[in-house]
Amino acid sequence: MKVHHLNCISTCPLGGHLMDGRTRGVFTRAALACHCLLVESGDRLVLVDTGLGLHDVAHPRDRLSAFFLGLLSPDLRTEMTAARQVLALGHAPADVTDIVLTHLDFDHAGGLDDFPNATVHLRAIEQEAAARQRTWLDRQRFRPQQWGSRGRWLTYDDARTDSWMGFDAVSGLRGLPPEILMVHLPGHTHGHAGVAIRRDHDWLLLAGDAYFDAREMHPRPCCTPGLRLYQWMMEKDRRSRLGSRDRLRELALREQQLTLFCSHDPVQFEALAGRRLGDPVLPR
Repeated sequence: MKVHHLNCISTCPLGGHLMDGRTRGVFTRAALACHCLLVESGDRLVLVDTGLGLHDVAHPRDRLSAFFLGLLSPDLRTEMTAARQVLALGHAPADVTDIVLTHLDFDHAGGLDDFPNATVHLRAIEQEAAARQRTWLDRQRFRPQQWGSRGRWLTYDDARTDSWMGFDAVSGLRGLPPEILMVHLPGHTHGHAGVAIRRDHDWLLLAGDAYFDAREMHPRPCCTPGLRLYQWMMEKDRRSRLGSRDRLRELALREQQLTLFCSHDPVQFEALAGRRLGDPVLPR
């Protein structure tokens, strides 16, 4: 089991230091990660989330909402897409066998169409809720223009779940090794999930957008005011989101053999990847 950490196009929201806690000033744009993983496991090549994709870079106004383009101003560089970073690691995009999604927000699922042979794993409730497009914000965040892969989606019914590290809603993934699990973490979206990966001596858990600031997992939690506001704006179920966040904090403080990280914290990404946020993975 070999795991590569990829930043698949940073978002650069308004608010500077109030968002990421490290950009100087508040009238500049911050820089947040879009933390994805590439997992090499036997004959399977698995992506966890895709970030924004090649089509998003080429045609942003056709695929992304004007609202989020203005608010987040993504750093739309081709070399930062998952497809190009997979190539840099010595694989063709067609070699990717599976994609496991934390959720269907545009900045997590934009690269689905770049991997033509991949089975896409997600929770059934996430597919259903995103497709309904019930609110104005749903129509901005869930972009059917990015879902040309729908014929390859494999969904998981919440009625059939296992347990893991005290979480009693966890899905094993069909066709994938038991070392890769989908941990249900609702709240940010109705079908939001984390993805747990077992290595030789520890577990990784990408918690997606269950929280945004790594310090939310500390014994004395805190979060930048900008991210606190953004999480409130984007949540679908506040009680569930806070419950998922708090259970993750309990897990992080209890389990020594667990590396827990979220999708958008730039400091956490750089520590795990060993390179700067704006640098693509180096070619093999």
